[in-house]
Amino acid sequence: MLLKSKQHGKAIMRIGIPKEVKPQEGRVGLTPDAVKNLTEAGHEVIIELGAGVLSGYSDNQYSHAGASLMPTAAMVYQNAELIVKVKEPIESEWSLLRKDHILFCFLHLAANEALLLKLCEVGLTAIAFETVVETSSETGQQSLPLLAPMSAIAGRVTAQMGATLQYQYRGGQGILFGGLDLETAAGIDCGHVVVLGAGIAGAHAAKTSAALGAQVTVLDINQVRLTQLEQSAKNICGVISNEESIEAAVKQADLLVGAVLIPGAKAPHLVSTALVEQMKPNSVVMDISVDQGGCIETIHPTSYEAPVYFHEKVLHFAVTNIPGAVPRTATQALSAAILPYVHDIAELAADSWSKNSQIEAAINVKAGKIMHPALKSSQ
Repeated sequence: MLLKSKQHGKAIMRIGIPKEVKPQEGRVGLTPDAVKNLTEAGHEVIIELGAGVLSGYSDNQYSHAGASLMPTAAMVYQNAELIVKVKEPIESEWSLLRKDHILFCFLHLAANEALLLKLCEVGLTAIAFETVVETSSETGQQSLPLLAPMSAIAGRVTAQMGATLQYQYRGGQGILFGGLDLETAAGIDCGHVVVLGAGIAGAHAAKTSAALGAQVTVLDINQVRLTQLEQSAKNICGVISNEESIEAAVKQADLLVGAVLIPGAKAPHLVSTALVEQMKPNSVVMDISVDQGGCIETIHPTSYEAPVYFHEKVLHFAVTNIPGAVPRTATQALSAAILPYVHDIAELAADSWSKNSQIEAAINVKAGKIMHPALKSSQ
């Protein structure tokens, strides 16, 4: 353990924040204000030079917040025990991981067997943002507090980008979402968006598309969620999801958005290759659940460097870090959500996870073993 010391009986942790290295990923794990909060609590924060620049935060701001700045990621990993990232470590970072590291970030291991095997081989403790579950003491309902803000942003960004992918020069059909609000505009196509899943990401994609003026169809098995969405905008129609309703909606879609999530597990394939091939020529498919394998069979991961590809005549967008397009907003939202959990993890010794059942339940990998039930079932 690289615990520095003890202050008022509490263990003090060295927390490392490396610069994100996925293409066009400008988010950073914690804002300077969050770092100041941690350092004032007695923890040591080590951050890589330039880690916050694309989110609008300078090295000086982190220094003034009490962080130690290191010139390389290797030095951050070497000097820290708790590693706080945004996205999962990519292959170039794997050699920096150690057995005594606690890794806290988005992981999506159900769809990334190579990383899963590597984390088991290293023997570290990996806690995934997307498997932190919160249960309401009043209703008993469960939520995903660390995934929720990124899901909301991903839904909005997907709808906005989906609208621009309708432009003919980008490969779309040449449709302007909303058409024209003119007396002479009768018969002008306003665009039809189909959203699979009425969770946070799907709801935000639906509402944003509706605000742009498109006709929106949302499919889900939860009637309550569908009713809430229908009440939020007159151009949203909720439909109970089944094989027949999915097929009918997909064939009519100008933009198909996949937003189906089973926490910790692979997303189920709801749209087959054969069905995609029956979509309109130059229609658009976007899958927010691509991190978990995607719910559309023709989806494979892309990056912002090369975000789209065609399958037959259907344009596909499958960037795995959609909120990375708006790093300032996304970093602020994510940092605020994860900070209390960073405090909790930093104050737990490795043998004391049971003191916080919420964090213990979010552990995906520990000491070479797969711990999360949904992740086990996906293997």
